[in-house]
Parts: sequence; C-alpha cells; structure tokens
Amino acid sequence: MNTNKFILAGIAGGIVFFFVGYLAYGVILANFSMSHAGPVKGVARDPAQMLFLYLIIGNLLYGFLFAYIFSKASIITVSKGAMVGAIIGFLISASFGFIQYSTTWLMGRTVVVVDAIAFAVISAIAGAVIAWIAGMGKK
Repeated sequence: MNTNKFILAGIAGGIVFFFVGYLAYGVILANFSMSHAGPVKGVARDPAQMLFLYLIIGNLLYGFLFAYIFSKASIITVSKGAMVGAIIGFLISASFGFIQYSTTWLMGRTVVVVDAIAFAVISAIAGAVIAWIAGMGKK
C-alpha cells in the first residue's frame, strides 16, 4: 500500500471507528453498559463534558493501526479485511477489558465480554473499509 492509500485508509478507518462506535456504544449498548458496569459509578463523562478532540484522535489512531497492519500483511479484499479486523478488534478489546476487570472496579465481567464482541463487529466494518481502500485499483 502506498503512502497516499495508507493515509486515506487510516482516515477512513478512523471515521468508521468513530461513527460505528458511536452507534454501538452511544446508542445500542448505552443502557446495557451502564446497568452492567462495575461497582464504581459516575466515572463516565456526560456527552456535554466529553473531550471530542481526543475521541477523534483515538479513533484515527485505531484506523492507522489497522491500515498499518493491513499494509504489512497485504490485506486488500473486503472479506479478508472484515475477518482480520474482527479478530484484531476482539483481541484488543478482550485483552484490555480483562486486564481492566482484573485490576480495577470500572468494568463488570459481562461488559468485558459484550464489549469485546461489539468492538469485533466495529473492527470488522472498519477493516472492510480499510481493505477496500487499500485494494482500490488492484485486480
């Protein structure tokens, strides 16, 4: 993947992570996550208090992480991007979640599992988009 495609794929992936993540966590799973959180309550920011610049940066970094991995592994098809994206997303989320569950009171065990599945789905969608962009113009 050339530099231009890498940058475009990373940005597109970051945008997908941001919007699909909002749909998954901010809409679909919002009540579930609050009702199944760990014993420490009140640590999540209200939407008006969120630092959206850093949320955008974090999602862009996920996009660039996936674009980098995909470029090194020559992943350029939508199906392969979705599959590898789901695996990477699941492993990232599950590893972070289980470490947080074992060392803090912020997450309940059920949330860790649901979050890993949700992030796998989000990552599959972002991975498909990143691979599609990486494969544009190739036969």
